[in-house]
Amino acid sequence: QVQLVESGGGLVQPGGSLRLSCAASGITFRLYALDWYRQAPGKQRELVAGITSGGDANYADSVKGRFTITRDNAKNTVYLQMNSLKPEDTAVYYCNAVFRRLDFNYWGQGTQVTVSS
Repeated sequence: QVQLVESGGGLVQPGGSLRLSCAASGITFRLYALDWYRQAPGKQRELVAGITSGGDANYADSVKGRFTITRDNAKNTVYLQMNSLKPEDTAVYYCNAVFRRLDFNYWGQGTQVTVSS
């Protein structure tokens, strides 16, 4: 059974930092590309950052220079370090694991991030 479990969300003041984690089980983690998405109330889910199986990262323009995605294949975990947080970063953040060759696609349950003073 595949599970992706996010953690690390919470309430933080503008300018603060959070680190999200997504622990995976039931998949050959090192083969998967991993993405972080977010969805704010009333908005569509959007891609925030992604990292390939080879470790190449990409970011949405809105988070470049503030967020960093990393992966630890030994721990089957992907991280999203979020710095200089803004109120517009408030959303539910979701972890996504994709193995495109076989069209496998798995989602976590999401973790709430709220940036507010």
